[in-house]
Amino acid sequence: MIARLRGRLAEAGEDHVVVDASGVGYLVQCAAKTLARLPGPGEPVELRIVTQVREDSITLYGFETPLEEQWFRLLQGIQGVGARLALALLSVLEPDAIARAIAAQDARALTRAAGVGPRLAARIVSELKDRVAKMAPAAGVPPSRATPGAAALPAGPVEDALAALEQLGYGRSEAFAVVARVAGELGEGATVEQLLSQSLKALGR
Repeated sequence: MIARLRGRLAEAGEDHVVVDASGVGYLVQCAAKTLARLPGPGEPVELRIVTQVREDSITLYGFETPLEEQWFRLLQGIQGVGARLALALLSVLEPDAIARAIAAQDARALTRAAGVGPRLAARIVSELKDRVAKMAPAAGVPPSRATPGAAALPAGPVEDALAALEQLGYGRSEAFAVVARVAGELGEGATVEQLLSQSLKALGR
């Protein structure tokens, strides 16, 4: 089973690369964001590999970081998400962005991936919210949420501040990350006005 591949980039396509390792060309499927970071043809390249064996095929999937590989495996644990959809998600969202979307219960952000509809996005959020809470902050979730049950929506002033930022046009995942950080800095007892004011400063407004 191939777990890592090092060689030279022989060629690149829209969804794959061919890595020349000791004269053998390995076709490796990659997410768009991974492809965008790889060097040009002829340059040295090293990829973490997930090998999937089927009755009629052996497919290699390549990743630059352990976190990308972890999310590729994690997403496929959801019913209806196979390798193709997992790569589609990683093609439009970095791993930390996926984690924030799940923590914020922002299913809409996940529907940016081709083939991921509202129902499937909601299932991903529902089934992975507890896992994301346990993975934080390595998963990209703000530290103030890295506690048991942290994936549940915030209540009171925090939720009100989050709703206000959404009304101002900020995406839920972006607003969630900022409000969660500000709430952690201000501590318990922070008012909606304080949370909103500090969050807008952090957002540059």
